[in-house]
Amino acid sequence: MTAAPYRIVEMETHDIRFPTSRELDGSDAMNPDPDYSAAYVVIKTDDGFEGHGFAFTIGRGNDVQTAAIGALKPYVIGRDAEDLGALYKELVNDSQLRWLGPEKGVMHMAISAVVNALWDLKAKRYGKPLWRLLSEMSPEEIVDLVDFRYLSDALTPDEALQILKKAEPTRSAHVAKLRADGYPAYTTSPGWLGYDDEKLRRLCKEALDQGFKQIKLKVGADLEDDIRRFRTAREVCGPDFPIAIDANQRWDVDSAIAWVSALREFTPHWVEEPTSPDDVLGHAAIARGISPIPVATGEHVQNRIVFKQLLQAGAISYLQLDSARVGGVNENIAILLLAAKFGVPVCPHAGGVGLCELVQHLAMFDYVAVSGSLEGRVIEYVDHLHEHFADPVVIENGNYVAPSMPGFSAEMHPESIAAHVYPGGEVWRDQ
Repeated sequence: MTAAPYRIVEMETHDIRFPTSRELDGSDAMNPDPDYSAAYVVIKTDDGFEGHGFAFTIGRGNDVQTAAIGALKPYVIGRDAEDLGALYKELVNDSQLRWLGPEKGVMHMAISAVVNALWDLKAKRYGKPLWRLLSEMSPEEIVDLVDFRYLSDALTPDEALQILKKAEPTRSAHVAKLRADGYPAYTTSPGWLGYDDEKLRRLCKEALDQGFKQIKLKVGADLEDDIRRFRTAREVCGPDFPIAIDANQRWDVDSAIAWVSALREFTPHWVEEPTSPDDVLGHAAIARGISPIPVATGEHVQNRIVFKQLLQAGAISYLQLDSARVGGVNENIAILLLAAKFGVPVCPHAGGVGLCELVQHLAMFDYVAVSGSLEGRVIEYVDHLHEHFADPVVIENGNYVAPSMPGFSAEMHPESIAAHVYPGGEVWRDQ
């Protein structure tokens, strides 16, 4: 793939925050009052194109995240982004910035925002939605995007190439299926911990009416409340409907096993983030202790190396990558390839602000060009804040409709940016 020459001439950042804590949207056992936020970046070229990206946070600290994105400006101004494999590796391996991680935390999330904005730019320049752009690349081109350092004991470039070549014959058929049917979704909207039982019951009924095949409940603050809420959800959804639970890292290993065991009668579809995202061996112990209830995690996993270890340890049955925490599209391709190697379904984390918009592209690329499978796979969906995006997600009969607009679906409306800039935007005045 080649494009006309161009140069990046401007990179601007914005601290954007939405006051979701006012209605307790997004509330869970560890995050009782989140204000969904985006440390937002816009990259502009000399021929009039723009690439948009962001790091997702939940309020305080979004200014720190925005500053970290700004620190990457010297790496993109004056450049083109045609070779995104090389530019991604240059950003990740800068020795002085890498010291702040390495490959984790605020700086790595900043790299993700910039890398994702560059992919948005590239997809717009080629006039294709990102999932189609990636799916039309050759296996060799895709492998060149990945940094295999620290992965070779689990996944080599040759193994990755074979995975991608195996999926090639079905690419066209899978593109057609996505365009016809979309990608299966589940909804977390009924399950926020701050909602009362009446609202839980109403939203469960709405999820069924909308065609979702799975819902998720937040748990972990009070066991008796969790039992009551799970029973309420079961009364609405029925005994066999998949209901996952999410503890948002609330428990130690032993308490996770005990708490989930107390909910076993309700047959959780999976238990998400039962403990610290860094505790690989803890996840493995929990998986053994609550079997056959599956363990899922990933939204706070810092990089491809931790994902590799979770897979090697047999610690997870579902891998929940996040579009904006690891090093952007490139590192998520590495994670998708790892999951395919180990035969673990990818069910991406979404919600937040803009995460649904981004992650649909990664999941659809996985189906077309990597795993070639929809078995056991669903993308999270939360019905918050989509109206602020130029290419918002569309859900029909419980499925994500395949995006058709060029880009990564990351672009926010200018008026939404202006109104939600912190602290001077209209929605934050007089607060």
